[in-house]
Amino acid sequence: MNLKSLAKNLGLSETTVSRALNGYPEVSERTRQRVLAAAELAGYRPNPMARSLASGCTKVVGIIHPLSQNDLADPMFMQIVGGMVAALDARQMDMIMAPVSPANELRAYQHMVKEKRVDGLIVGRTLLYDERISYLAKQGFPFVAHGRTRINAPHAWFDYDNEAGMRLAVEHLLSYGHQRIALISAPLDMNFARQRFDSFKLTLQATGLKVDPQHLIDNANDRRSGYLAMQQLLACQPAPTAVVVDNHMSGVGAMRALLDAGVAIGRDMSVIVWGQMEDSLAGYNVTTVDQPHPDLAGVKMVEMLLALQGGTAPSELQELWQPILLHGETVSQCRG
Repeated sequence: MNLKSLAKNLGLSETTVSRALNGYPEVSERTRQRVLAAAELAGYRPNPMARSLASGCTKVVGIIHPLSQNDLADPMFMQIVGGMVAALDARQMDMIMAPVSPANELRAYQHMVKEKRVDGLIVGRTLLYDERISYLAKQGFPFVAHGRTRINAPHAWFDYDNEAGMRLAVEHLLSYGHQRIALISAPLDMNFARQRFDSFKLTLQATGLKVDPQHLIDNANDRRSGYLAMQQLLACQPAPTAVVVDNHMSGVGAMRALLDAGVAIGRDMSVIVWGQMEDSLAGYNVTTVDQPHPDLAGVKMVEMLLALQGGTAPSELQELWQPILLHGETVSQCRG
């Protein structure tokens, strides 16, 4: 049944029925309830495209996601998205995730905004200087960044405290007597990686230790690059006695490299990984810098986006959660 048929059966105009279904105040409560009951009985569902054209509201939140072969294997990413979907479901809203090639990412944002396909966007994997954030802020389009940037224009963002989490990891290793500590990083144009990298260096320097350049390896954000990075560290002279891996995707590869090399993890080499890995992938209960409650982080970002749409200033919607250190079996007293 379409709107025209529903209106004819009720003896009302299509305009009145449409307004009743969309909650407009011009329709009396008695008429609204009559229309809603008739629509339910007839199994009528409004055309979402027509409704969005009429109201200017799609009730859809979007994520534009540059394709990576590891995304669907990333449990943390899926938990965050799951939290977002749950929060939207509770409000009878939807989410669309638009996969794009990295080269076409900004163009996809421009199309999404100009064609008004969604009411707001969640922007992930923020960069130090992020042209997506600049574009959306300039357009005045509602968005929440999952991560911070160095862009000065005030905008809504949610993040975990990368500097504090890295301090936890390095200070934990220092307390076990480690001085040759290496870092495997994601690409340093990503804001989270740069913040963790800077905090790593500052924490070591504060104790009077020099950072060995050969013990700093970046551009590792998947299993293969993590594996190769750990092989490179094992070939160093002198080799590090401990390694921090700043993301769990490359952490799996790094752990695999140690196992394949016959290194006794937690005895000959101490390891801390940022982000929880399944024990079945790592082979160990890994000492971890954990970002608690990723599902609730997803819920929080949706709530922030809705608050932004409701008129809250972007500068009032900036949320920083604290990571925690989960002790495992991959850190022990330094032996070398």
